[in-house]
Amino acid sequence: MRIKGITKRWLLYGLGLIVLLIVLLETVAAVAIHRWYYNGVQQTIVSRSELMSSYFVAYNSSDSATMDKAAREFVESFEDKEKMELMILDRSGTMLYTTTGFQPDSGQVMPDYNAAVAAENGVGVWCGVLNTGEKVMAVTCRFHASEQIAGAVRIVVSMEATDRQVFVWTVGFLIIGMAVLFFVVMSGSYFINSIVNPVKEISATARQVAKGDFGARLEKKYDDEIGELCDTVNYMAQELGAAEKMKNDFISSVSHELRTPLTAIKGWAETMQVSEDNPGVMQKGVAIIAKESERLSGLVEELLDFSRIQSGRMTLMMDKVDLLAELDEAVYLFGDRAARGHIRLECSEPENLAPVWGDRSRLRQVFVNVLENAIKYSDDGGLVQVTACGNESGPVILIRDHGCGIAQKDLPKVKEKFYKANMTRGGSGIGLAVADEIVRLHDGSLEIESEEGKGTTVTIRLPKMNSSGTAAAEIAEPEQQQK
Repeated sequence: MRIKGITKRWLLYGLGLIVLLIVLLETVAAVAIHRWYYNGVQQTIVSRSELMSSYFVAYNSSDSATMDKAAREFVESFEDKEKMELMILDRSGTMLYTTTGFQPDSGQVMPDYNAAVAAENGVGVWCGVLNTGEKVMAVTCRFHASEQIAGAVRIVVSMEATDRQVFVWTVGFLIIGMAVLFFVVMSGSYFINSIVNPVKEISATARQVAKGDFGARLEKKYDDEIGELCDTVNYMAQELGAAEKMKNDFISSVSHELRTPLTAIKGWAETMQVSEDNPGVMQKGVAIIAKESERLSGLVEELLDFSRIQSGRMTLMMDKVDLLAELDEAVYLFGDRAARGHIRLECSEPENLAPVWGDRSRLRQVFVNVLENAIKYSDDGGLVQVTACGNESGPVILIRDHGCGIAQKDLPKVKEKFYKANMTRGGSGIGLAVADEIVRLHDGSLEIESEEGKGTTVTIRLPKMNSSGTAAAEIAEPEQQQK
């Protein structure tokens, strides 16, 4: 099975580094143990050889008989014959006596003796393999008599027991290292799986969501970053599902809004075709077709405006605007419609209101969209109040209805695209989103307060134009460029 992703990186960088570190520590430990044991053996036999060589210092090098006797007695009385081999050498390096009682192999080299002769302290050490295949450590310590080399004491110790001890300790450290590595692998595998498996589940769920299954959800098993990611994916799926539903509702609503005027236009056109001789029917049909065409044109223009906002192509024709004139025109436009619905439309405004720097037609469109919603969601006999006032910051327009209101759960979303809090009333669901964006382009704000069953208040705040009119323009123009 091919290993990839996080597991591969962990194997290459995490576990690989740990293995390298363990191998390095094992090597250092093995070398340290070897040196420690070998240095201990060497120090011990060097001390013994120096102590033994001091025994022969008192003998005269010219009295070979006395020296020979002393060497024989010393070797015979040596107590550690089972642990090490003791040799007494003459001044030429020839062995006189040995604790084994056997003459050494004539072909066996003794580098330690040559080293002792050359060394200032008179001690030579050699570690190697004898001709018999046994690994030993040999120490030679020369001694003097009458300031001349009289001979040397040579101790030979087998290193097999020491090597076994070194091997045991090395294997012990190796087992510890393997145990540590096993623990790291097991804990690392568990940790990696705790990341990789949830990530795989998240990827699979994200693919389901991408294919349109907005009901797919992840089970949150960990209260950490993975858990937060699961919550985020679940939230994303929920929001995408809501957006998809909103889009479908929008398409259905717009289709209905388009079909209604088209049906009226088509119906009256057919009626007029068969009633050419009836001036009354022709006049009424032309009026209805003109009205429905205007309604259809307004809906299409609203969709185009929304498209421009979404793509950042909406431009504003900035100029000095009398806000009261635009507000009065919007109120007048809805006068007949409110009267037909038995809705009172009241307008309260001061004689003068500070002018603003903005787009005349777009600001009127904001008032039209908000007033249309206020009348649409008011019941027969209802009341819509329009109030204009000003403060130090600039003009404030309040449009209040006493209709069905908006539920608290829907209130934060009513300015979002396609969102309709009440599906029982007509409309595309984008008028308020367009109005909010236009106000924002004017560096103002559109705020909504509502209580279900009691009505809704929309507050529009716009910045006051300064004496030269340049400041507001400087604010608006960069926003147009960004759009």
